[in-house]
This record gives sequence, C-alpha cells and structure tokens, in this order.
Amino acid sequence: MERARAETMIRLFKHYIPHAVLLLGLFDLVLLLAAGEIAWLVRASQIGTDPGRVTDRAWMLAGFAGVIWLAMIAVGTYGADALRSMRFAGARLLVAVSLGIIALAFIDFLFPGSTFWRSTLLYAMVIATALLIANRMLVGSVIGTAAFRRRVMVLGAGERARRIKALAERPESGFAVVSFIGMNDGAPQLEEAIPRTAIHDLGRFVENIGASEVVLALEERRNALPLKDLLRIKTHGVHVNDFSSFMERETGRVDLDTLNPSWLIFSDGFSSGRMLSSAAKRVFDVTASGLLLALTFPLIALFALLVKIDSKGPAFFRQTRVGLYGEPFTVHKLRSMRIDAEAGGAKWAERDDPRITRLGRFIRKVRIDELPQVWTVLAGRMSFVGPRPEVPAFVTDLEDKLPYYAERHMVKPGITGWAQINYPYGASVEDARAKLEYDLYYAKNYTPFLDLLILLQTVRVILWSEGAR
Repeated sequence: MERARAETMIRLFKHYIPHAVLLLGLFDLVLLLAAGEIAWLVRASQIGTDPGRVTDRAWMLAGFAGVIWLAMIAVGTYGADALRSMRFAGARLLVAVSLGIIALAFIDFLFPGSTFWRSTLLYAMVIATALLIANRMLVGSVIGTAAFRRRVMVLGAGERARRIKALAERPESGFAVVSFIGMNDGAPQLEEAIPRTAIHDLGRFVENIGASEVVLALEERRNALPLKDLLRIKTHGVHVNDFSSFMERETGRVDLDTLNPSWLIFSDGFSSGRMLSSAAKRVFDVTASGLLLALTFPLIALFALLVKIDSKGPAFFRQTRVGLYGEPFTVHKLRSMRIDAEAGGAKWAERDDPRITRLGRFIRKVRIDELPQVWTVLAGRMSFVGPRPEVPAFVTDLEDKLPYYAERHMVKPGITGWAQINYPYGASVEDARAKLEYDLYYAKNYTPFLDLLILLQTVRVILWSEGAR
C-alpha cells in the first residue's frame, strides 16, 4: 500500500499536484537560493568586501527565492504548456523573473537597507534565469518521459476506459495505462483490452505488470461491482480508485457525465473544516479589499471619467446577480458596453461583441472594469475567489439544463475563480457546463491554499488576456 501511495499525486490541502511538477518546483526553489547566493558572492568580490556568513543573509536569500518562485507560479511556468515546450517555458521564465525583480526592487524601496536586493538584483536575475532554463532542459526532459508517470490499470473497455486512454495520451499526462481489462460490459471500444476470463489471478496479474493504481471504469447499469476482484487487488497493496474520483484528480474538475449524488455524498469534500477556511477567507477579503480600494480609487475615478467622455451613459454598470445560497445582489463594474446593450434582456457576450465601446475593449482586456467589484467584496456579498456570479435569467435557464448547477451557489461568488483561470470565457450552455465542472471542484475542495493558487494564477490570465471578452 505504501508503494502505491508514494507514486500517486501529492495532495496539499485537498488539492492534487502532480509529483513531477512538485519535484520541478522544489528544484527551482533550491536553484533560486543558489542564484541569490552566487550573485552576492560575485558582487562582494567586485567591491572587495568580505561576503560574510551565509546564515547572516538567510532571510534575504529566502525573500529573493520566495518572491521569484511565487511570480513563476503566477505566470504559469508550471502549466502543461510550459512543461512540454522549452520555448514556451523560456518566455514565461523571463516574464516571471522580471516581475519578481520589479517586486523586489519595490520592496527594497519601501524598506530601505536591504543591501543584498539593491546591489545584486541584476546579477541574481541573469544567474537565476540561466539556472532555471538549465533545470528545464535537464529535469524537464526527464519529466516528459514515462519515468515519472504512474502505472495505471483500467477495469473496463467501454466509453469511460476510452476517455482514460485519451487523457493518458496527452503530453502533460502524469500517468500511463499499462492494461485495459474487459469486464464483459458490452462491446469493447478498445481492441487492446484483455478479457477478464483470460486472467486466472487478477491480483497476481496486477503485481506482474507493476501497476500502482487500478481504476474502476465500468459502464453503469451493465455490470455488478466485481467485489472479489477489487478485494484481491486491494490486498495486494494496490490503490483502487473509482472513475469519478480519478477524473477529478487528473483534470481538476468534477465530471458531470458520470456524476451521481451518492458520489458527492460519500466522497471527500464539503467537510466541516471549511468553517475555519471560511473565516480565514473573510479576514483576507476584508483586509485585501480595503487596501485595494484605497490604492486603486484614483484609477477607478480616472477611468470612470474616461468612460463618461468615451460614450453616453453612466460611468458604472449595475446589474443583479445570483450569489450565496441563490440570494440576489447588485454587482458594480465600470461600464464597458453601450447603454442599450441589454435592451430586450440579458445576452451572452460574443467574440468581438459590437456592444462593447472603444474604451470598453481596453478596460475589459486589462480587467480594470472589475475593480469596482472590490466594494462588493468588502460588503460581504462576494469574495475575491469563487464561481462567477450570473444574472438570474441565465441561472434559471442553466438550472433547468444542467444537473447540479444550483450546488455552485453553496460558496460565495468571486471576482476570479478556478473556472475562470482554467477555461476561456464561456458564452453558451456548453461553455457553462464545462465551467460548472470546475466550479463544483472548487465548491467541493476549496481551502485558503487553493484560493492563494487561484489568485496567483489570475496574474497569468491578466497578462495574456486569457478569457477576456
């Protein structure tokens, strides 16, 4: 059992992180510490001073490494594209290190006296970039092979098994399917599936092929649960997982196609410990929204004036949205559309939407139109992180068409969220369904750690205009 658990994904505060990504991140953190120390030694040698003991500057080194590392997470250097494309990774690394250096320079301006930051930032920037790219070339090439992939055996040869196969074939996949077992669940969709009747001892078979996990992917209503086989596998020390839990872990969303109420009831999630998480979330919302409003008030006032000059109508847009437990509330944003944009009722936004004003395209692209919503966060009707609040007409329609849509209202809506950073802007029922899968994952698993991860990743969405419409 210990072998199987060691090879699965790492779970931090109910959120799964691929062990290969975690390993790469730890290597990066060590290299950033080394880059900071090397930069200090080079600078000390240049000016002919004693570099001193490394313990004397431990906090400075930790601060340098921590800020750059957070910037790397924020711009998406650990995303799927960055892991499989060296060109993509190099571009994101340059942006991350540059943003980190700017942040460090700003911190040094606020708290003068940190000589390490002020005199060695340029050296540290060059050295860190070189080491991080080298790490991607060496460690990243290993991560891209099957060496770090978990070996999974699938019980089933139907549509669910086919979906697992497609997921495994993605370049960024963290697992490889070593065998499909046809469990007599109708006509197999996979020719390579081995009939269950051809295997005398399934437990020994699992051990022989070196599988660390077995996924139950039977088609519902066609099979009784193979309890004898599952018990044999379990007693051989191999982790057994059901299809819905496996897909949730591997994709970061709840699979609506196979979701049933019993899985939601008995699976891990919606725990009582979220009361403490909710309290911490509210403290953060109040503190951050108050500070952000104070800092951005001149910016909001400036663009409110520009909106008035650019087009007829009020500077601010007010609209009723559905919030926590389905209660309506009013959201405030800088107006980015014509005043007649919703004549005849609310409509989905379109690509190159003609209703958007000239200035509106810009403020939407850089998310300035969202800043007035911070007041709603301070008032407690929204949070910084949560599902996107929708208008009542859309909610009524989507609740009729999408199962479990009402469950997304069990947490406060947010300015940014798990769906917003993982899925492009949605403007249809099909898009709403895809985003609902991410919203349910968040509602089921949210913690302050996941909120922090989402806030950091929102920087990536803003920088590359992902999802703006």
